[in-house]
Amino acid sequence: MWNKQTATEPQSQSQPSDSEVDNGRMAVPSSLSLARIGASLEIKGSVTGEEDLQIDGKVEGPVVIRGRLTVGRSGQLTSGVTARELAVYGKVSGNVDARDRVEIKKDGAVIGDIQTARISIEDGAIFKGRIEIGRSSPNAAAKRENSPAVGAGAA
Repeated sequence: MWNKQTATEPQSQSQPSDSEVDNGRMAVPSSLSLARIGASLEIKGSVTGEEDLQIDGKVEGPVVIRGRLTVGRSGQLTSGVTARELAVYGKVSGNVDARDRVEIKKDGAVIGDIQTARISIEDGAIFKGRIEIGRSSPNAAAKRENSPAVGAGAA
């Protein structure tokens, strides 16, 4: 009775958070953690980091993320973006350098040039700019940061 051993039950897997679910399917898990800028937040200045980032608020300034950057439906990003991957459900106004891929979802919009290895643009998405498919380089991102964004004064 006193020395009764109880079997330990295996830990149940936790349910994915809203940010991990993408249109009913599980997003690809990352070894890095996810940071989030909420819908009520507005940031003016540069944002840099190692982990994945989801932007649901407004960011004015360059964003450099080593992981995956997701611009949520209410997210608005005004400036250049450098990331491993970019998924756009909201709006990005500025040049994009995504090493692996860019996904512009049906309600998403990107106004600016894109440099990436792979791209997906869903029906209903808005894109205005140039796309360069190929390996991304740090020099290419720096050159595009210094050039004006497409759409500023273009008809």
